Amino acid sequence: MKQYEINVDGQVYKVTLREISEEEATQVAKTSHEISPSEKPKSGGGKEVPAPMAGNILSVNVKTGDTVNAGDTLVILEAMKMENEIVSPIDGVVSSILVQSNQTVESGELLVVL
Repeated sequence: MKQYEINVDGQVYKVTLREISEEEATQVAKTSHEISPSEKPKSGGGKEVPAPMAGNILSVNVKTGDTVNAGDTLVILEAMKMENEIVSPIDGVVSSILVQSNQTVESGELLVVL
């Protein structure tokens, strides 16, 4: 285990990193991005909203079928002890929600499809 300090906008965070084997990395990648067939977006889906960073989903503020405007909060994502509002980039209707509260997500993982 190695310890590092990270400075983000003047705030210092201490982190500990553990190196994992390639096999562990492959296993984590497989399990963290799996979506059950019932949750997969239907073909012809609209605008995809990915996670901008890895973190934990604190809340999902919309339901499938909800109409949203650009700037409306879709999901609250906690990363580095900060709550980040993930907002709708466009006006639209929520067609799929691919996450739930208390779920851990990776950067780039799909959260919502409009």
